[in-house]
Amino acid sequence: MNSSSSLRDLYSNPSSAWSFTPPAPAGAAAAVAAATNSTQPTSGTPSFQWKSPRASHNSIFDLSPDLADVSDIDIMHVVKTVLASAMLQYTSTAIAMPWEVGKLLLQVQWVPRDVQDPERIQEVPEDGETSDTDSEDESYFADPGAAPASTHVRREEYQHALHEDSWPEFIMPVEPQDGVWGMIKRIGRFRGEGWLALWKGLLTSCVIEVLSSTLQPIIHNILQSIFLSPTTLYDQPPIILPVTSHLITGLILSPLDLIRTRMIVQSFIPRYRTYSGPVDALNQILRDEGGLKGIYLHPNLLIPAIIDSAFRPLVALALPGLIASYVGRAHITEINNPIAWGIAELTGSCVGLLLTLPFETVRRRLQVQTRGHANPIRGCVELRPTPYHGVVDALWRIITEERSDVPANRYTSTKKRRPSRSGLKDETVQVKEDDGWFRNTGIGQLYRGLGMRLGASVIVFILALVSGGEDSDSGWAEL
Repeated sequence: MNSSSSLRDLYSNPSSAWSFTPPAPAGAAAAVAAATNSTQPTSGTPSFQWKSPRASHNSIFDLSPDLADVSDIDIMHVVKTVLASAMLQYTSTAIAMPWEVGKLLLQVQWVPRDVQDPERIQEVPEDGETSDTDSEDESYFADPGAAPASTHVRREEYQHALHEDSWPEFIMPVEPQDGVWGMIKRIGRFRGEGWLALWKGLLTSCVIEVLSSTLQPIIHNILQSIFLSPTTLYDQPPIILPVTSHLITGLILSPLDLIRTRMIVQSFIPRYRTYSGPVDALNQILRDEGGLKGIYLHPNLLIPAIIDSAFRPLVALALPGLIASYVGRAHITEINNPIAWGIAELTGSCVGLLLTLPFETVRRRLQVQTRGHANPIRGCVELRPTPYHGVVDALWRIITEERSDVPANRYTSTKKRRPSRSGLKDETVQVKEDDGWFRNTGIGQLYRGLGMRLGASVIVFILALVSGGEDSDSGWAEL
């Protein structure tokens, strides 16, 4: 053997590429090899051929990297991953639920302007006594389908609004409005509710969040595929498409939102509960309030749902861009100037709350009202004894009949020293407080929970600055 010869030229690195062609039978292997050697060089790289297109991407497999290989899926692992995601959603909803309960109860609580005025009780007629003015007003504003309200019920409403001892045991007394946190403390300390009442409607809220986050992107993609051509998908889509997707999603889930509102408002005492659970609430509403047509198409439910579901996303999507274009000297976007864009989003969120919160409050008030043959809900807070007749009527009644500030006692106690035979004597004299314009209007009732919403917007802005905008699309669960 020649020592100068080398085997390096004869060495060929074996290929580690995958082969997608099934192995040929043993009898035909020689013929295939001969044909290949006669037509192709031996040192060439073998060519491959795809038999089927790659499987479409499924977002559920992003929950775990072990599920990336679709050909080898562990069913138990998939079930565990889905359960873990459901528990995460349930936990996040449970954390925000006390603030949601406190805000909603503040929105539906009826605070009449003369809630603690003793003279108002004297103006209410006795049982069996009615005046011509009262009968005329009741006949004009009365709901034709509702049962006539007796004078005795109206008298009790004002009596237990004045004296705490005469309040029903399932209604929390009207106290000074000190925000959502104050309502949370009142619910926890009230003997008829307790701290567990802060999680009323938790399951229904979690279902709404899951369905909303699932349906809205699907509906948005369907609308894009229908109204946009493939060449314009990468351009800026019109704002009408996401607003429409939010509107359709809100209308589809409006019965669940109705059930959640009533589950939160009803008393936590078992013997005063109207509904034992979400399923029972749905059955009673369908049975007594007009079925599917009544739960979807009744004007007191349909019109507020359209306004709330369309107006909020419209304001949230349009205001930041308008503020950035009119305030900034240059064209401000999220990419070239994230801090200025964050300030524009914060400003748009604050302005948007001033525009949308009154309509949300009106929607909650109308959701609490029962219709048809259903019995009134025994709420844990004071509800208006006379029903509203639509969005405009509710706005007008709240502004003109209620007050924004409820003092603990409209008659403040002051001590004065008066001379007597034994010397100076202290006497307590009640002096009526002066009513300002803010107390004589119900505008503040339309903005219950505004401080909490503004605080959440500021927290989102600060977190975006600290994180550097890496997770700008992660969003924030609106409280």
